[in-house]
Amino acid sequence: MSNKGKRLKVHYVGTLDDGTKFDSSLDRGEPIEFVCAAGQMIPGFDAAVEEMAPGETKKVHIPAAEAYGERRPELQQRIPLTQIPNGDSLPVGERVYLSGPGGQPIPVLVVEKADGYVLMDMNHELAGQALNFEITLVEVVA
Repeated sequence: MSNKGKRLKVHYVGTLDDGTKFDSSLDRGEPIEFVCAAGQMIPGFDAAVEEMAPGETKKVHIPAAEAYGERRPELQQRIPLTQIPNGDSLPVGERVYLSGPGGQPIPVLVVEKADGYVLMDMNHELAGQALNFEITLVEVVA
C-alpha cells in the first residue's frame, strides 16, 4: 500500500559513506512528521518510505542526485565586503545566514576573504554527497 500523500512519523539515523553521523531523530528523542511525496523531504527519502509499513525498518543508500544534489559551482559567489554589513567580521570556515528575497534566512559558508571580497558557498552542506539512512516507519497518521 502506498504512503504517497499520507502524513508519516519516522525515526531515522543519517550517515555519510565514511560512517559520520550527520543527523538523527533518535538523538532528539522524537520522530519527524511529514507528508510523503509532498516535497518536504529529499526525493530519495520519500521514495524509501513510500511502500513501508508501520514498524518496518530499512536501510537505504541515497545518491547525491536524489539527496541534496551535486555541488554547483555557480552557487559560489565572490561578493565585495563593502556590500555586506560587518563583512570584515565574517568568520572564514563557518556558516552564516544571509537574508533571502522574501526575508527567509539562507545559510552560506564563508570560504575565504581576500582583496576586499568574500567568497561564499551557497551549496547545501550535504550537496555532492551520497547519504545513508536507517529508517523506521513509526506511524501512518493519515
